[in-house]
Amino acid sequence: MTCPAAPLPSADSPVHAGISQPPGGSISLPELLLLASVFVIAACGLVYELAAGALASYLLGDSILQFSTIIGTYLFAMGIGSWLSRFVERQLIAQFLKIELLVGVIGGLMPAALFAAHSLLPPGQQAGFRILLYGLVLLVGALVGLEIPLVMRILKKHFSQRYALRDLVSQVLTFDYLGALVVALAFPLLLVPHLGLVRTGLFFGLLNVLVAAWALLLFRHELRAFKSHAWACGLSLLLLSAAMLGADRLSSWAEDRFYGEHIIVRESSDYQRVVVTAGNGGVRLFLNGNLQFHSKDEYRYHESLVHPAMAGHGAPKKVLVLGGGDGMAVREVLRYPSVESVTLVELDPHMTQLFATLPLLRQLNADALLSPKLKIVNADAFGWLEQNPALIFDVIIIDFPDPSNFALGKLYTTSFYQLVDQHLSAGGYAVVQTTSPLIARRSFWTVVNTLEAVGFSTTPYHAHVPSFGEWGFVLASRRPFAAPRTLPSGLRFLNLAGLPALMNFPPDMARLPTEVNRLSNQALVHEFETEWGKVH
Repeated sequence: MTCPAAPLPSADSPVHAGISQPPGGSISLPELLLLASVFVIAACGLVYELAAGALASYLLGDSILQFSTIIGTYLFAMGIGSWLSRFVERQLIAQFLKIELLVGVIGGLMPAALFAAHSLLPPGQQAGFRILLYGLVLLVGALVGLEIPLVMRILKKHFSQRYALRDLVSQVLTFDYLGALVVALAFPLLLVPHLGLVRTGLFFGLLNVLVAAWALLLFRHELRAFKSHAWACGLSLLLLSAAMLGADRLSSWAEDRFYGEHIIVRESSDYQRVVVTAGNGGVRLFLNGNLQFHSKDEYRYHESLVHPAMAGHGAPKKVLVLGGGDGMAVREVLRYPSVESVTLVELDPHMTQLFATLPLLRQLNADALLSPKLKIVNADAFGWLEQNPALIFDVIIIDFPDPSNFALGKLYTTSFYQLVDQHLSAGGYAVVQTTSPLIARRSFWTVVNTLEAVGFSTTPYHAHVPSFGEWGFVLASRRPFAAPRTLPSGLRFLNLAGLPALMNFPPDMARLPTEVNRLSNQALVHEFETEWGKVH
């Protein structure tokens, strides 16, 4: 765009306001800085929105619902803020400074405040946490909604000779959308894995305050209370900097209260938050706040998951384990001398690395992840099966987390089970961990019906695991299940005499007609959310 030369300044022009404009069509430094502020403002605003959604998913579960409601509430609040900006008529610069400081302090501290509140509230008091969560989202969203209209009016006031309204809107929205794009990519790939949610919020809060600080210097000649604004900027910087320095202590304190035991591992991978606790009762693994195993009774779960399929086959040679990066299922598979190779497909390399190196965790899985028979593949199971059509296995053990969101739900669909069928030998068995048939009865039988919909013969069964309650599994094959005649020695829970009881379902867990889970409907995710939502 070619702009006309700036006219000579009048008494009320920006030059006399302390801002000089360059000759010709070149852009001035103040103008460039204001447009850059739009980039920063957009980036900060999106970070607060994403952080709130991620925290809600992490602490409340049900990521689809949480992200949808958080984003909707945040955008609604931004609309309110934009509408309220029409009532800001005087001292635009001063009002802009106040809003930037409020956004920086409240938005920057929001993740830390929510973590702390969740830890302090009594168990089961989610209503109070939700009120705080959505109250903060509404407040921050409204403040962010005020920012862009004020920046546009400041640009229009100080650079009216350069911009028609259409050009002003175009410039501002360009920088706004660019800022949003950069943060949308950086948030999951760089910010959260390396800084964590608390530090990410504080870092962008500091950026908001720095925008206010340079605006304070840029427009110092227009401000009536320069010293007051300077003190406010300084105190805000001091507060957020102190919080940044104490972020690790805050996160540790919040997680210590949440988990209630000594934490020996607290790390964030590219895919999840990994926490391992150790206490008098034993070792526990949590992924995104959800218990995955307790060392005092994990043997009940893993023996039930692995041995009916392995012993039922008789002499499996090639075994595939999908999920189960902790190595516990592989430990049970390696009890069979006939096994020549085991392939473990685990999405998160952080998990397999952790359980292959930390001595306490290696002791739990009996160094299964270091076995020469084992090949570890860190990849998405769905994609890996599609990309390796020639690989055939005698037993496939499917040990995924519960279908609490659509990303996991796809691993329980007809499309996925068709891939499993293609990789299973003619006489082979697959087994799927299938949530609780007591708490989530419809979810359990949805998995059974989905397996049968692709042609599998199924054998559902269940076992009591004290840390989880009654837990379910499903055997799937192209032949009827033949009860094993022998089991490996040294098992602590499973025995031949007790196997028939595992396959008996009392009336409160008996079969129900359910919808088949497909990629096109993800019926299982909805069932799972409904049933487990009544418990939490």
